[in-house]
Amino acid sequence: MAKQRVLVVGGGLAGLAAAMQLAEGGVDVDVMSLTPVKRSHSVCAQGGINSVNELTRQQGDNESKHLDDTVYGGDFLQHQPPVKEMTDWGPRIIDLMDRLGVPFNRTAEGFRDQRRFGGTLFKRTAFSGATTGQQLLYALDEQVRRWHAAGKITFYEGWDFLSPVLDDDGRCRGAIGQNLVNMEIRAFPADAVVLAVGGCGLIFGRSTMSMACTGAAASRATQAGALYGNAEFIQVHPTAIPGADKLRLMSESARGEGGRVWVPRKPHDPRDPKQIPENERYYFLEERYPKYGNLVPRDIATREIFSVCVNDGLSVDADRQCVYLDLTHISRAELDRKLGGILHIYEKFQGVDPREVPMKIFPAVHYSMGGLWADYERTAAGGLVPGSPRNQQTNIPGLYAMGECDYQYHGANRLGANSLLSCIFSGLFAAPGIQKSIASLKDSASDEKYDQLLRGQRAVKQLEHDDLLNRQGGRENPYLIHQQLGDVMTKAATVVRENGQLRDAIEKVNDLAERVKNCSLSDTGNWTNQNVIFTKSLRDMFPIAKAILKGALARDECRGAHYKPAFDMPGIDADASPTEKYRQAEEWCDKFEEKNRKWLKTTIAEVDANGEPHLRYEDVDTTLVTPRPRLYGLVGAEMIEEAWRERQAKHKNNGAKAANAPQPAGA
Repeated sequence: MAKQRVLVVGGGLAGLAAAMQLAEGGVDVDVMSLTPVKRSHSVCAQGGINSVNELTRQQGDNESKHLDDTVYGGDFLQHQPPVKEMTDWGPRIIDLMDRLGVPFNRTAEGFRDQRRFGGTLFKRTAFSGATTGQQLLYALDEQVRRWHAAGKITFYEGWDFLSPVLDDDGRCRGAIGQNLVNMEIRAFPADAVVLAVGGCGLIFGRSTMSMACTGAAASRATQAGALYGNAEFIQVHPTAIPGADKLRLMSESARGEGGRVWVPRKPHDPRDPKQIPENERYYFLEERYPKYGNLVPRDIATREIFSVCVNDGLSVDADRQCVYLDLTHISRAELDRKLGGILHIYEKFQGVDPREVPMKIFPAVHYSMGGLWADYERTAAGGLVPGSPRNQQTNIPGLYAMGECDYQYHGANRLGANSLLSCIFSGLFAAPGIQKSIASLKDSASDEKYDQLLRGQRAVKQLEHDDLLNRQGGRENPYLIHQQLGDVMTKAATVVRENGQLRDAIEKVNDLAERVKNCSLSDTGNWTNQNVIFTKSLRDMFPIAKAILKGALARDECRGAHYKPAFDMPGIDADASPTEKYRQAEEWCDKFEEKNRKWLKTTIAEVDANGEPHLRYEDVDTTLVTPRPRLYGLVGAEMIEEAWRERQAKHKNNGAKAANAPQPAGA
């Protein structure tokens, strides 16, 4: 038997963490990356990475509260055992990255500095200025390069993942990739393939994601039979700089360090913002959410900014929608020390010093909570079984998904600074299970008997490539189709969703999916042909785009980032009598329970041979933290919470009575 090896597709935090751990276990690893590894999208993460720490423990924090904040912020849509394991591992991961040389910010006493992020009341977030993702990625890259020098890891940078290769039993035996320089198409035999290929922001045209985040790699896996979960849950970050080419993130760390979001109470007030008195400023997040202030979860902050600009007409500018993100009350030295990375970005692209003038920001597509369906094996205590081959494995044996491209950890809304944690955790934790899985195989994908399978699949992709290059008579421009796809998706499936718009969007996307088949290429060469690579990626955006729209249309509720005003559950009448308030709270809880019975489920999309997704639903494991109403800033929240607690106590008592009741004879 030939020596076994694993192919890791993606050079971001999840992919490098998995590669490092596999190499340490003695496994030979190939790392395939569309970009140079150090330019993977993880490098763009700014604000920090979450975990319980000694400071927060002194304030009463623990891993269970981190779990609770995560599933509460995610509206209880994620399976809880993987989240529990992730939050339990958090402190160890921060310590590991510290030992690997990540230059975390320090206090004057030399301890790691911490900041608050949205959806929590504790300072759980460790950070490296405002370039945390870059520092984490470079530290892992250094470790992976060490194994590369030792001969355990081989790099294939500048290669595009085209498809997994499955044998007759449906097991993944490798992948097909294409070199971006000489356009070579090659088969990569592998006894397991790890997809750590990031998000799908380019489906929306402009987003805060890198231009490589097309979602095409995950889509190609779904077209080979992998399932896709919760596609409709797309995070729109509340604070970004709108740009003609893309949207540039202004990290939540700006608010974590004391940044304040506001608009003038007078629409389009032409005065210098520093000349507007405090009593003429509307700090709407602080007024509406006094407990969390500017650090409410991202879905809520996004909707409030959108509503203030669109519904209330209080946008700062008359010709574009935006609000102020104000840091000018913080000292320049403190801003440069903790937020220098994002301040430089704003200054570079806007030509204004944000230390002196409030930034103008607006929400932007940022992250995909949904992704490839991935399995796990649960322990009796509610965590995950270490070393289980099921952890992070898709429904295709031997094909794994981790990082942003899997659906496991964030539910309906991701808390800020949990993404870097989930990426590193999933890579580190899944690696021993992958090693155990391939060790149980009786052969290797590099064995001669798989040569024909791999050559055949490579030939199929070569024929598809040649056909696209040689296509005659195509009249469609792929870049125009991409622009139109982004416009449709942004209008119908971002902050506010309405069924009529979603139906129209599905029709338009179906039409675009037909038109993309007739694209003509301006470049038909066989050397660094970006035109053909982009067109392939565009074609493969459509199954995911359709899954997003279909999932959003089917889900008639509001949950996390998925907001349909027609199905909103507003608060209770603040002016009613106590008796009437309680009656309304009981009625609200009835509706909440009915909503959860119907919609507290994972959307599972299965893509057919024509690239059309078909939906079904899967129950969510909520056995660790009982789902409860998500009441950030809701009118009458205290009364609803009281009614809900009493209802849960009754359910618990009734359950205990039923368990202790005498059983019928013979039962």
